[in-house]
Amino acid sequence: MIRNTDARVCVIGAGPSGITAGKNLLQAGLRNIVIYEKNDQVGGNWVFSPRLSHSSVFETTHIISSKTLSQYDDFPMPEDYPDYPSHKQLLDYFQSYARHFGVMDTIRFNTEVKSAEKQPDETWKITLGDGTVEHFDYLVVANGHHWNPRMPHYPGEFTGTFIHSHDYKTAAPFKDQRVLVIGGGNSACDIAVETSRVSAFTAVSMRRGYYISPKFAMGKPADVMNAGVIWLPDWIRKPLLYLTLWLNVGDYADYGLERPKHGILQQHLTMNSELLYFIRHGKVHPRRDIQKFEGKKVYFVDGKCEEYDVVIASTGFIITFPFFDNSFIDYSEGDVPLYLRVFHPDHPSLFFVGLVQPLGCIWPLADQHAKLAANFIVGNYTPPADMRERISREVESISRQFIKSSRHTIEVEYHKHLWALKREVPKNAPKWTEASTAG
Repeated sequence: MIRNTDARVCVIGAGPSGITAGKNLLQAGLRNIVIYEKNDQVGGNWVFSPRLSHSSVFETTHIISSKTLSQYDDFPMPEDYPDYPSHKQLLDYFQSYARHFGVMDTIRFNTEVKSAEKQPDETWKITLGDGTVEHFDYLVVANGHHWNPRMPHYPGEFTGTFIHSHDYKTAAPFKDQRVLVIGGGNSACDIAVETSRVSAFTAVSMRRGYYISPKFAMGKPADVMNAGVIWLPDWIRKPLLYLTLWLNVGDYADYGLERPKHGILQQHLTMNSELLYFIRHGKVHPRRDIQKFEGKKVYFVDGKCEEYDVVIASTGFIITFPFFDNSFIDYSEGDVPLYLRVFHPDHPSLFFVGLVQPLGCIWPLADQHAKLAANFIVGNYTPPADMRERISREVESISRQFIKSSRHTIEVEYHKHLWALKREVPKNAPKWTEASTAG
C-alpha cells in the first residue's frame, strides 16, 4: 500500500540523473522535493562551456551510445535527431524532459550543497553554500561521476603543458603542437582524432590493448546490433561480437596497437569510428605505456623516446561526494557496496541514482534507479531481507567480470542491469499522469 507522500526529499544535482530522480519522485506522488543544482541550468555534464567548468564535454562531443538506447523510457528523443546526437542536442533534450515533467519547479539553481549529514533519526541536515541549513527525510545523490579528474603519475617531471581531458575544450590551442594523449577510452580516442586535425603531431599512449569498435556495424548503431542478440547466452553472443568486430576492424596489431589480453566484455568498450582510420592515414600514432618523463622528453616502455609540447591525460575520474565527510562514505577507491547501485545497507534514507559505468548509456538505468528509490520512499517497495549478501555477490561479480581498475568499480552490462532493475520495480508502481505534477 502506497503511503508517506508527505516526506521531504533532497536531490543533489540536476543533470540527467537528477532530473529523472525528480520526475520519478513526482510520479510516485511526492510533492515536497528540492533539487539543488550549483550551476544555472539543467544538464550537468552536458552543459558545455568553452572555459574550465563542471562539464567534461568538449566542442565536438557526441554521445557514444545510440539515441535508441540512450533515451528515457517515456520520453523519446526527437525523430530528427541523428543516431549519435551532439552535446547541444542532448542538452536541449534534458531541458525539454525537465520542463515536460514539471521538474523545473523543484530545482534551486546556483545553489551548492556544502555538506550532507545524516542525523540519528535517519533524517538529513543539508548545509548550503550560503550557510542556510535545511532538513529532509530522504537524500538522493545524483551529482555525477565525470567531473573530478584522476591524474596519472609517472617518474620524472614533464615540463611542457600537462592537462587532464576534463580541461580539454577544443583542438584550436594545440595547432602546430606535438601532442601526446594518454588513454584508450572514448575521450582519449576522440581527443587524439580532434587534435590530429590541427597539431604538428599527435600520438596516443595506451597501457594495454583495447577493444576499439566502430559506432556502426552492419549499417546499424553498434549497440542496437548488440541488442538484437542480447537474448542469446553469452557462450554464443560473445563469439558473435568477436566475429562482428573482426570483420569490421581486423587485427589491432595491423594498426600498431596491442592486442587486448582480456575478454571483449571485461573492459569498457571504446566506441570510435575514426581513430583506426586516422592511424592508418598517419594522422594519429600509437605508442605504448609511458615509462618516465624528462623535461619535454617522454620515454615509453618499449624504449622509444620522443619530445612533446603537450600531454593530455584521459585517465578517468574519481568518484567524489564533496558534501559527505570521507569517514561517512568514500568511494574514491575500492568497491562500491550498494544494492542494485542504489541502496546502502546501513543508510535506508539514502539513495544513489546514476552511479554506474555501463557498457551502454547511464540515463535509462538512472531512470530505473530513481523509480526504485521513489517507490521505496512512498512505501511501495522493500529491498530483500538478504540485501547485504546480494551486495556481496554483486561486488564479487563486478570484480570477476571486469578488469580490476578504479574505473570498473561501478561497471555494469547495460541490458543485464536494466533487467535486474525492472524485475524489482513493483507491478503497481505509479505511472505518469498529468496529475503527477499537480500541487
